[in-house]
Amino acid sequence: MKLIIANKNYSSWSLRGWMALKAFNIPFEEIKLSLSTEAFYKELAQYTPIGKVPVLLDDDLSIWDSLAICEYINETYLDGKGWPTDKHLRARARSIVADMHSGFFGIRNEMPMNCRAKRRVELSDQAKKEVDTLDRVWTELRQHNTPNGPYLFGEFSLADAFFAPVIFRFKTYGIELSDAARDYQQTMLAHPAMKSWLEDSVIETDIVEAGEAGEPV
Repeated sequence: MKLIIANKNYSSWSLRGWMALKAFNIPFEEIKLSLSTEAFYKELAQYTPIGKVPVLLDDDLSIWDSLAICEYINETYLDGKGWPTDKHLRARARSIVADMHSGFFGIRNEMPMNCRAKRRVELSDQAKKEVDTLDRVWTELRQHNTPNGPYLFGEFSLADAFFAPVIFRFKTYGIELSDAARDYQQTMLAHPAMKSWLEDSVIETDIVEAGEAGEPV
């Protein structure tokens, strides 16, 4: 398999698909393209009509969109184990992933992913509300599921892969979290796949101006 991604420092959507493969130890070849270049769009046009990453190539099949990629990986390579085994927890996991996939625009717009940076931004009321929502959700899930493991549903799941970019965002912009939510953030930052992604982000040299929000700290 091949996964086409963009700059690791900036591409939050790429991280989701990448984590879904890496965290579950599924072999794949990584193809990284530079954002906002002619080569980026020319290469992607061979595999997807929407010109966005990530794109998963498996033999003659091309899958785009992070959620579609995660579901394909779960069905094809994980025998359904990417989601919690309990149907109620599985439904909850898919619900919060759908929320993250289609919402939280305040966080997305005001705190672009910039893994290697330390920044300060003035958040809007909407973004602050979204931060509080995530803090509450993470806290509730960890308090309920911690006996089974340190992640949102005990063992690492695709839900954790979907929140990986927000974990980096909150680190970059110094977002204060409650104790349980901060513990979850630290657990994710200590994951070997997250550490590997961050190490690669730090050595990248490309600058994407849209990702350089706020003031350096």
